[in-house]
Amino acid sequence: MLLTITTTHRPATDLGYLLHKNPARCQQFELSFGKAHVFYPAADEDRCTAALLLDVDPVGLIRGKGRRGGGPLGQYVNDRPFVASSFVSVAIAQVYGTALAGRSRERPALAAAPIPLVAELAVLPSRGGEGFLRRLFEPLGYEVALRAHPLDDRRPEWGDSPYYTVRLARTCTVQELLRHLYVLVPVLDNYKHYYIGQQELDKLLDKGEGWLAGHPEKEAIARRYLKFQPSLVRQALAQLAEEDQLAASGEEAPEAGLAAFADKAEQDMERAISLNDQRRGAVLAALKASGAASVIDLGCGEGRLLADLLDEKSFERIVGMDVSIRALEIASERLHLDRLPERQRRRVELIHGSLMYRDARLAGFDAAAVVEVVEHLDPPRLAAFERVLFEHARPATVVLTTPNREYNATWESMVVAPAADGKPAVTKLRHRDHRFEWTRAEFRTWAAGVAERFGYNVRFLPVGPEDPLLGPPTQMGVFTRD
Repeated sequence: MLLTITTTHRPATDLGYLLHKNPARCQQFELSFGKAHVFYPAADEDRCTAALLLDVDPVGLIRGKGRRGGGPLGQYVNDRPFVASSFVSVAIAQVYGTALAGRSRERPALAAAPIPLVAELAVLPSRGGEGFLRRLFEPLGYEVALRAHPLDDRRPEWGDSPYYTVRLARTCTVQELLRHLYVLVPVLDNYKHYYIGQQELDKLLDKGEGWLAGHPEKEAIARRYLKFQPSLVRQALAQLAEEDQLAASGEEAPEAGLAAFADKAEQDMERAISLNDQRRGAVLAALKASGAASVIDLGCGEGRLLADLLDEKSFERIVGMDVSIRALEIASERLHLDRLPERQRRRVELIHGSLMYRDARLAGFDAAAVVEVVEHLDPPRLAAFERVLFEHARPATVVLTTPNREYNATWESMVVAPAADGKPAVTKLRHRDHRFEWTRAEFRTWAAGVAERFGYNVRFLPVGPEDPLLGPPTQMGVFTRD
């Protein structure tokens, strides 16, 4: 099975930075079902093509967990080694995992930018024919070109097979392309080689975020991706329906867990300006500038910042803490902790804990990151948080971000009452779980008080595009010990 990704965005060889694969090298990766090879048939300033070739071991499929049913003959005679299937999704996650997460250390701005991309798959099974294949990709904005393969070249009367060579062209981010392929290739094949459980539902909702809820074929996608397991399909459709409704109404979505960065509504508003990326980039820059070798991410959520930290060799010890067990499970999957080389694995740790209680595990770090967390705390509990972090844990540097409520007025769906008679606009909070959101003056007053009480200095930095009157969408304080 062969998947190629081509771009003509100049310099085209930057595709290597986006995929984290050097165009000058041929690379091989061991997978549970065979091997994956990555190479570049073309790589120059004008055009670059990355090829992912899967070499599926048919004997291993029979002997291992990936055994395909269908009786004794079906185990040996099948199309698994030759077609794009759920094996491709596994290869994308393991070989192109950093690109699938939307990260590029060398080209972070390019990773978030739409560029012209062409993906070609040879061959792709479509258990629903050409029409179903087009109904999956065309609503996402792809130009779809197909070449059907006959069942037998010598017997045209037998008609076409369900196999196609497919070309998909669109201007989008590499992450978007990989997410669409990750979900839709197994849907077209309608067969998965591994157990379908709650983890697959989570993957579907994660990789389908931002596009699946509004897809006209979302029901068929959910049914096939989850292998027609009714309970999982019902859960998926219920959550997608809620997401679609909230996107249409502009309301905030509920989300459990202290450390969630933002809900779906907030992410939709922020996506246009890549605020999440800018926020993580600003925090990462502040941590690097501090010279820290050990960093703890307090309220690490699903591990996006942890993944950025792990990419930086200067951070020798990285710990993520969160109150949500589920968030830590997702972070573990995002970081591929079970597959990291031992040397990398020793650098990172996930721990379960609360910011409300003194914890000896939080002490001894050069720096701490607290990203979009404090606004989830009840105001009466802020004093406990302050003592836990600034008095007991006491890192040399604390990088803390929180929303700027004034900026909410720039989003029409957030305005409850517009500005009038010299009074500022009245706005909603960005997240249903936010207990408060500070104005710039309120944040500076709180931060200055904390710094004075606990022996820190603090400086303030804007994150995101600044409005001349309302300031930036995110405000950041960098606390350094006297």
